[in-house]
Amino acid sequence: MADPPPAARRIGLVAVVLAVPLLGLVLLLRSPGLDLRWEHHPSHFWLVLITALVAAVLAYATGEAAGRRGDARLLYVSLAFLSSSGFLALHAVATPGVLLGASNTGFLIATPVGVAIGSVFAALSTAEFSGDSALRNVRLGKRLRLALIGLMLLWGAWSLASLPPLNRPPQFAEGLGLWLAAPAVLLYVISAVRYFRLWRRQPSPMLLAVLSAFVLLAESMVAIAFARNWHLSWWEWHVLLLAAFGLVALSAQASWHEERFAELYLTQTSGGSREISVLFADLEGFTGFSESHQPEEVAAMLNEYFAVAVPAVVTPYGGDIDRIIGDALMVTFNKRGDQPDHAERAAGAGLALQRAASGLSEQHPDWPQFRVGINSGPVSVGLLGAEGGRTHTIIGDTVNTASRIESEAPTGGVAIGPDTKALLPDALTTPLGQLELRGRRESLQVHLLTSLGKDS
Repeated sequence: MADPPPAARRIGLVAVVLAVPLLGLVLLLRSPGLDLRWEHHPSHFWLVLITALVAAVLAYATGEAAGRRGDARLLYVSLAFLSSSGFLALHAVATPGVLLGASNTGFLIATPVGVAIGSVFAALSTAEFSGDSALRNVRLGKRLRLALIGLMLLWGAWSLASLPPLNRPPQFAEGLGLWLAAPAVLLYVISAVRYFRLWRRQPSPMLLAVLSAFVLLAESMVAIAFARNWHLSWWEWHVLLLAAFGLVALSAQASWHEERFAELYLTQTSGGSREISVLFADLEGFTGFSESHQPEEVAAMLNEYFAVAVPAVVTPYGGDIDRIIGDALMVTFNKRGDQPDHAERAAGAGLALQRAASGLSEQHPDWPQFRVGINSGPVSVGLLGAEGGRTHTIIGDTVNTASRIESEAPTGGVAIGPDTKALLPDALTTPLGQLELRGRRESLQVHLLTSLGKDS
């Protein structure tokens, strides 16, 4: 009989490892003599608090990546981590004799409530988002994050004030845990199965870590429902929560630091297409300046220029700095698909960059000056590279043409291609003529942009 393939062996091993905690819980519950009691309040406080902190770091890291890439799946994963993190922190406060003099029911039930809410977000993260649907969910997700934080703060205040129904006796917590466990376990199991399918299509440590975490969270909800307080079965669900979030954190730490969570991206994030505008800027005369000045002086000049150029294109116009190489700056607009006015943003950013840089040019007449080129059109958006060097960028003739237009722009000016001009009907421009751009078979009509129009 042939040996099973390596992937099957790995999945089998993971399945066995994930089943061990549940088998251990069953053993403890069926053999009360083994389910020893250990009541140590400081250990409980620090175990829960550390777990909450790990989950909070994951929630921040995945949320920041989701916002940067406009990825709905990663955003819901972030909300699942955030829900568990905040309510776990509230549960830590419930430890008697540490921060509070006595146990508090509202804080006691915070963990099953938070992990159960997290199961809803975990299930939502498995949906197949695309196009406008993904963008709508990203916008909704930002509001959900604020609502979730508000709920956790309200929960804490309500619990401290002992207001109903959070002033019920401790027995209420046991019953609630059982009622919450059934739907939460179901949602986590469904989520884990769907992430397993994703893993089958594209095996990666991060996908395996997330699906394993969801299985562990499901098992923790089972333990919450049936474990005996301060016994080993009760401590087990605390450890399971730490293992779930710790596993994802370790996987993220082991990943290459660029795009740590790329394996979780939606298809359209890791390999989709967009209509965008791209801006290139570099310093005319930079090579000659570098030859006649010390490296420290060149670096100082570049830093002063970028200190005014980068904010000019990012803050008011929402440009994404794709890369800075030497004296060259590449900025994209609508990379996430959320800027339908990308051509106007890019044009405004180009003019703003030149205005911001002109002040430095007047103070230092011997410094090189920026020239800017802008082009609009379709591109492929995705990941390039591998372990050791990975970036999320854009590829296509639109990008190459923008670079060529920039090389033909006059010093201190902003040149735009015909596709960009077509999207700016009110813009004031001056024809630069049919330019033969290096690397292109056909010439291109390029215009010098002077203004976005009478209202600009």
